[in-house]
Order: sequence, then C-alpha cells, then structure tokens
Amino acid sequence: MSNVNNATRIKPVATAQAPEVVQSTLSAVKAKLGMVPNMFATMAHSPELLHAYLTFSETLGSGQLTAAERELIALTVGQENRCGYCLSAHTVLGKQAGLSADDIQQARNVTHENSRNQAIVTLAHKILVQKGVLTDADLADAAEAGIDTRLTFEILGNVVLNILTNYTNHIADTEIDFPEVSVDA
Repeated sequence: MSNVNNATRIKPVATAQAPEVVQSTLSAVKAKLGMVPNMFATMAHSPELLHAYLTFSETLGSGQLTAAERELIALTVGQENRCGYCLSAHTVLGKQAGLSADDIQQARNVTHENSRNQAIVTLAHKILVQKGVLTDADLADAAEAGIDTRLTFEILGNVVLNILTNYTNHIADTEIDFPEVSVDA
C-alpha cells in the first residue's frame, strides 16, 4: 500500500537521534539482522511498541512452529492484508528459512502441497478473515490435520504478530528496504 505521493508517510527513527533505550534496541536488531529494517526504525517512534513486538516475536520463535512455518503464516497474512513491505521482507526471510519460490507463492494463495503446511496456512487465513471467530468445524478440521489446541493458539499469535507489522507499515507507508514483491503477484 502506498500513499498518493509515493513517499513514506512516517519517517523511520534515525538510530543516532533515538533515545538511548531505542538506540540499544536498534543496535541489537542490527547485530542480529545485519541491518535495521525500516519497519523496526518506524516502530521505534514508540519504544514500547518496538519492545513488545520484539519480545512477542522472540517468544513465538521458541514455540512449536518452525521458522519456515512462521514465514508461511507471515506470507499468508501479508497477502490477505496486501502489505507490500511484509511480503517483500518475508519473501527474503522465507527463503532464508528454507522455503522455495513455490512454497512462498502457495502460502500467498493459501494452499500448500504439504498437508501440515496446508493446515497451518488454512487455519491462519481463517483466523484472519473470520476475525478469530472459528467454528467448531474449523477447529475439528485443524485437529484432524494435526493442529492441536496449543498449536492453534501459537498460530493465532503469529497471525496477530503479522497483523501488527502489516498495520504498522500501512499506517507509516514504510519504504520497502528489501527486494520489492508485488502484492498482485
């Protein structure tokens, strides 16, 4: 999503001009990722939001879902929310997590040839488009596919995490600093 002027609406916080607590957080992000993505620097306008996002993301990263499965969810949510920034970032991150170009496209289309991945992206998509209002049949379908209650809530957490980043980028119209991917692809 972009605004009419095709310019960033809310500029990222420059690390050098940021409050000390934000500087140390952004420095840690740079040490881990090799860069400070514009989304993180934009979230830094609210040190509390940036801290909450990073903590939430790190906690979910220690769950049952693999990095590749979390990327499938990010791609499914990013596509539904038409977030070009997140689709671009998670295409790169998905490849780093071992996803193929086919895996990435399938997640964006809410399909997958692997039954577990299909169950994950289907449930993530239902959580998103049904605004969390799942039917007994939705939960039964997930359970039949091997998604237990714990994993259902972990998938929910990843959907919510990605809604946060999608909406951050929509509000700020964050400049994409990854190889750009079209939301229409």
